[in-house]
Amino acid sequence: MSPTLEPIHRLAQGVRTHGPVLLAGMPDPHDELMSLVWGPRFDREHALGLVARQPEVAAHTLPALLAAADHFDALHAGAQGRLRRLIVRHRALLGVGEGEGGAGPSAGWANT
Repeated sequence: MSPTLEPIHRLAQGVRTHGPVLLAGMPDPHDELMSLVWGPRFDREHALGLVARQPEVAAHTLPALLAAADHFDALHAGAQGRLRRLIVRHRALLGVGEGEGGAGPSAGWANT
C-alpha cells in the first residue's frame, strides 16, 4: 500500500470495525460520518454525542474514535479531502438516498 494512502486506510478500517455500532439507528450514517470529518479538525464533540447514545459500547468505541480523531487531524488537507470523497463514493455505491428500499442505515459498512 502506498504510504500516502496508509493513514486513510487505517481510518477506514476503524469505520469498518466500529461504524456499524456507532452509527446504528442513524437515518443516514454517511451524513453522520461526514459531519465528523467536514472541517479541518475532527468534530470530537459530535463524536462524543454519538458515543453517548450507546453507553453499553462506549468502552470499546470511544478509544478507537479518539484515535481516529487524532489520525484525521494529522492528515494534510489533501488526504482529508480524499477521505471525504471516499465517504461520498461509498454512499453512491450503496445507492443511499436513491428511492425506496435502498440500503439500510448501516448496511454495507462492514463489507467495504
